Amino acid sequence: MCIEFLHSVRWTRGTSKSDLCLVLWSCVLLRKLVWPSSQVLRTLINCSATQVVDTAPTTSLGKGTAQRQAPAPSFPVGSTSLAREAMRSIPQCPILPQNLQWLLQHWPVFPISGSKVRVITNPNEFYRELLNKAKNASHRICLSSLYLGTGKLEKDLVMAMSNRAAICKDLRVHWLLDYTRGSRGDFNSRKMLQPLISRYPDTFTVSLYHTPDLRGILKWIMPQRWNETIGLQHMKLYVFDDSLVISGANLSNDYFTNRQDRYFVFDDCPQLADFYHKIIDTVSKFSLQLQTDNTTTVLPDTIVHPFMGDYNKYCMAMKTAIQKVWDQECGKTTQRLHQMSKNLEKSGVNKLDEKPLDTIVIPTLQMGPFAIVSDSTMTKKFLTSAENNSRIQLASGYFNLTEEYMKSILQGSEALYSILMAHPKANGFLGASGFAGAIPAAYTQLAKLFFERLQKGRQSKRITMFEYQRPSWTFHAKGLWYYQPYQSLPLLTMIGSPNFGWRSVNRDLESQVVVATQSFALQRALHQEQEHLYGSSSQVTQQTFTTQDRLVPYWVRFVMPVIKVFF
Repeated sequence: MCIEFLHSVRWTRGTSKSDLCLVLWSCVLLRKLVWPSSQVLRTLINCSATQVVDTAPTTSLGKGTAQRQAPAPSFPVGSTSLAREAMRSIPQCPILPQNLQWLLQHWPVFPISGSKVRVITNPNEFYRELLNKAKNASHRICLSSLYLGTGKLEKDLVMAMSNRAAICKDLRVHWLLDYTRGSRGDFNSRKMLQPLISRYPDTFTVSLYHTPDLRGILKWIMPQRWNETIGLQHMKLYVFDDSLVISGANLSNDYFTNRQDRYFVFDDCPQLADFYHKIIDTVSKFSLQLQTDNTTTVLPDTIVHPFMGDYNKYCMAMKTAIQKVWDQECGKTTQRLHQMSKNLEKSGVNKLDEKPLDTIVIPTLQMGPFAIVSDSTMTKKFLTSAENNSRIQLASGYFNLTEEYMKSILQGSEALYSILMAHPKANGFLGASGFAGAIPAAYTQLAKLFFERLQKGRQSKRITMFEYQRPSWTFHAKGLWYYQPYQSLPLLTMIGSPNFGWRSVNRDLESQVVVATQSFALQRALHQEQEHLYGSSSQVTQQTFTTQDRLVPYWVRFVMPVIKVFF
């Protein structure tokens, strides 16, 4: 989540009014560079409204950059006619109820055994899992994260990979990180990994994704940290041989100790691991490559530079490459589902046969700059497809739902909702000086506006809100759990990097997976994970926003409509 950059901004106490004005006008200037000035003015005029409708921006950022309008593709990624034809013949999946069979149509499907899925609930266990897999990998390690931290735990993780590379000559290790976040400060992610590519140039490679939206004069004027607001590589995917670890957690100390997130391990799932390896590899080919002297360059066969080349050509090249990988996997769905049906029939006759394929994994991608919208397409349709009296438990570390998601929940859904977000004391920005210290108040304002909409629409019984609070811990979990009507265990969950916010939909590279299962053991693990998170929360009421420590300053209320699209 790009808002994390503000946590490292430390102003001196007694920030002057002129400093505050400078920040406000900087936000307006930045917004003008990203949205047309008329839209900025309209937003400011309507800032007192209950909620500002999110309107997709057009962009004009520097020389050689044409305006980019919000995509409206008929298919989530832009499937070819051949892939569409294959989708029409897809059989039904016995795991999904009738109202969710559409999930099979435009997304790749991976049938697996539920016994291969492990749900981790503790950040330290997440770190031990990464460390153990790094120590035992035999042929590939492929990691995608926002950044790599620089503390002792991170150094031990890097050292484990280095030691393994010295033993396994066939091991290949690839990192995909964000360029702006990975380059922040004097000692950063690049400096952490530079010795590895120097020592093992044939084993280690590091790619740094640079958003095409940060270019021209915008790139020149934006300082470190602030340039991270424009767009990031935000996917959290960790492939070790034929296993995948997917999470919303970055690779840094807080996420290994006391920052609560979600973590799923898919052991021995080669097709799923291969798919995400291909996605990471494809994005990496359009990214900058870290060199042994800590400089960066593009690959020799690169079609167009990410921020110096033609904007539209770069975006189209990336989209076409991702679409190719996507269509190839979608084309295998019919065959995989037929194999799944045969497996379930066979396991039903003979219990001693191979483990049943009682679980399906459906990946999603969201890459706003490239008009790849499979995640938001699925999320919106899922929220409105939930049955009457079904239950959705939805979590976001940064509660800033898009207007479309809010309308789906408030107007288009019949399900019961429990929404979990961070209490200000679990925000991580509480007590910070200067502008960063106002971030908890900003999220309080967003939560208050949504709560008021619930009351105004008389939906506070159907939709309830909760705040996570645990001493000395912060909250970063995101995703949802779906319970069918009158069922005590969830059928389905979504887990990954999206926060369901504006920038997750429009600015960053995101991915999550839908996991639907008939496995009682896995359903129970999903339920226990949900209870673990909600167990440290309290319900939001009207009194929540009336206490002295939850009052939102007027200036925060004023700038929220302007800055909310960077959260």
